[in-house]
Amino acid sequence: MIKKVVIAIVCLAATGLYAQNGSVSPYSYFGIGEIQSKGTMENQMMGGIGMFADSIHINLKNPAAYSKLGVQFGEDFGITTYTVGLSHKELSLKNSVESQSNNVTNIEYLSVAMALKKGFGIGFGLMPYSSVGYNMVSESTNSNDALVINQFSGEGGLNKVYFTAGFEFAKNLSLGVTANYNFGTIENNRVQNVEDVQFGTLDERSSKVNGMDLNYALNYNPTINDKYNLFASVRVNTQANLTSKNKKKIGSFSTSTGQNIEVVDVDLDAVNLKNTELKIPTTTTFGLGFGEHRKWFLGAEYSFQGLSSFSNDFIDLNNLKYEDASSFAFGGFFIPDHSAFSGYFKQITYRAGLRLDKTGMTINNTEINNFGITFGFGLPMRGSFSNLNLGFELGKRGTTNDNLIEESYFKVNIGLSLNDIWFLKRRIN
Repeated sequence: MIKKVVIAIVCLAATGLYAQNGSVSPYSYFGIGEIQSKGTMENQMMGGIGMFADSIHINLKNPAAYSKLGVQFGEDFGITTYTVGLSHKELSLKNSVESQSNNVTNIEYLSVAMALKKGFGIGFGLMPYSSVGYNMVSESTNSNDALVINQFSGEGGLNKVYFTAGFEFAKNLSLGVTANYNFGTIENNRVQNVEDVQFGTLDERSSKVNGMDLNYALNYNPTINDKYNLFASVRVNTQANLTSKNKKKIGSFSTSTGQNIEVVDVDLDAVNLKNTELKIPTTTTFGLGFGEHRKWFLGAEYSFQGLSSFSNDFIDLNNLKYEDASSFAFGGFFIPDHSAFSGYFKQITYRAGLRLDKTGMTINNTEINNFGITFGFGLPMRGSFSNLNLGFELGKRGTTNDNLIEESYFKVNIGLSLNDIWFLKRRIN
């Protein structure tokens, strides 16, 4: 039954990842769009921390965690875990004079992992890496006091396919690596109208982007006093070296009919912009957590990224400056009684967390930061190791100062984690 469900999910999710417009944020205008790779719903509900590892859940943020898959089933097993995540986000956008609402629904990941033997697991999957989706209008006056209207719009983004392997190479020490291949197309358009001028101008830009990066992780997970577990991790997501093949069109159109008058392809070879490089700087994360097996857990993480070295030569913005980015996350879970024979609510996993992100973007000399509070529930399915995860996030990004936009958002997450045991060896007594 699980295999039939998985096949249906794969077909729907793979189609949806390509078709979805994953962002409605004006801040997706910058860089390569709004970053979407935030881990599974279990990670997200605990503020986004990624050092925790167990035997039945995939951890998309920590490849060393794959070494823990299936350990509770003994030596002769072959557990396979499938997981898919969906989200719906409601946004309230406001500046100093007005506000509006918008929403977006996404497929966040589709992943499969297998425990091939005790202490060794692999996995692969597909997920969005970044999303672009914005539509903004700015008004100003020129030297003749005529009204100038600029309309900016964009869509697209990058997806990633990945392969992960994690193994325990010494007692309580695990190492893992994930290879990511990122690919997609980003489109950015600008249309300008000037009051009482018959023709407007347009600028259409398209970038086809692809490239790879690696995510390494080292976990230390000892047992203390035969009861408690320490979780310590170091993760390094190496610099993503992306290649961007660019196209640009400029032209004019009739403001009365909207029809193009003349549109030409710009010779980007002449200005060395036909093929450019996007180097996403390395991100390093330190995590530390403590808990009691199948009862409770608390953890915290700190990440930093040298984003000040990032640039996009094809789309150069005067009011944007990149600075080094950082993030702090704190979260955990509590299970009242995972083995209770009666009282379903005692078996539920209750998760919560918070995060504060310094995004590294400075617009109009103002830092853009993000703050979020997360919470949710892991709902076990009777008679199996599978579970349904329901999560929520409340947060705010940006500010209304300096002619900027503040986003207040409410996000609902749904994740399904299915477990099946393959390759189980027969025992004859």
